[in-house]
Amino acid sequence: MQNAIEQALKCKIDVPIGCVIKKDGIIVASAHNRRETDNDVTAHAEMLAIREAQKKLATSRLKGCEMFVTLEPCPMCAWAIIQSGISVVYFGSYNPQYGALISNKINLTNTPLKVYGGIEEDKCNKILDDFFKKLR
Repeated sequence: MQNAIEQALKCKIDVPIGCVIKKDGIIVASAHNRRETDNDVTAHAEMLAIREAQKKLATSRLKGCEMFVTLEPCPMCAWAIIQSGISVVYFGSYNPQYGALISNKINLTNTPLKVYGGIEEDKCNKILDDFFKKLR
């Protein structure tokens, strides 16, 4: 999770969310939100990391990969995670408004995806809190 936190801290104007994908314990992709930077509503950290991992591993199927992300994924990212075949997602902060994996759970009964929330939650919450305090 520390690598995902480091990615989140790279955000300048975007909501600070970082994501890392590992395969066999080795980082194969990392990204941070670039939605505002790139003027692209799909440029969430998870989406960018999935694209990078697929390119690096030369496959659209990320079976056996683990994702570490600082905020619970939204519905768009959750669906991309499921479709990519990622095996496990670990996230930091819960997202009661838009989180799709635990907070507002999508139906995961037909997928082997495992999800664990609250990993380094205090650190992830602080990064988000600090960002939003600056906006006010």
